[in-house]
Amino acid sequence: MSKVIAMAGKGGVGKTTVSALVTRYFAKHQNDPLLAIDADPNSNLGETLGLEIEKTVGDIRENFMKDPQGVPSGMDKIIYLEMLMNQVLIEQKEFDLLVMGRQEGQGCYCMVNNILNRFAEELEKNYKYLLVDNEAGMEHLSRRTRGKVDILLMVTDYALRGLRAVGRINEMLGDLKLDIKHKGLIVNRAPKELSQAFLDEVERIGVPIVCTIPDDGNLLEFDMAQRSLLDLPDDSIAVKAVDQMMGKVQEIIG
Repeated sequence: MSKVIAMAGKGGVGKTTVSALVTRYFAKHQNDPLLAIDADPNSNLGETLGLEIEKTVGDIRENFMKDPQGVPSGMDKIIYLEMLMNQVLIEQKEFDLLVMGRQEGQGCYCMVNNILNRFAEELEKNYKYLLVDNEAGMEHLSRRTRGKVDILLMVTDYALRGLRAVGRINEMLGDLKLDIKHKGLIVNRAPKELSQAFLDEVERIGVPIVCTIPDDGNLLEFDMAQRSLLDLPDDSIAVKAVDQMMGKVQEIIG
């Protein structure tokens, strides 16, 4: 079974950027296969990795629901949907990416979701590590990982508002059918020293800080130039911070 690393946090705190840096870590330093799943409806992970996303799992689901009889003559619906899923899987030398895309529209999606979920579960068996860039609501996380998460990394920027969003996510975990073995807090765009007020709020939430990522000008430069974060230099301060964190994470989850 894959080791599941899940990311969570409110929009705008840099969660997808951190997910891209974690993907870079595996691409540069690990030979073990990684499947990255972009489970955020905004679907920005592929863009930060320099990949062009043509179709998503959500597109498959919506197109099928619009025309359930559009299956080629003589082909089973299950085989047809699994064929389409293979087409949206983006395969790279260092990792693979599956983009979930849009949320469900109106109507009953039970049948098609069951088929897509079964395919995803079989697919995930081929990877030692599974990275899920999750939406803030956490709905995809409970479905995508069969309830098992080896470590949940919650991302905030250096603001009490972002930190309190992490607190709310942490509180709602009890209502989800998730088996989370470890949790950690990532502080993005962090100063050299965190204020006492910030640290007091961290203590109240009860999730330990596992990484502080300083503000890195390279990230803005690469974003403006639409360059893949996979190409960030090794001496980038954000890269060094995440690489150091991932060394610890792998020791924790095995």
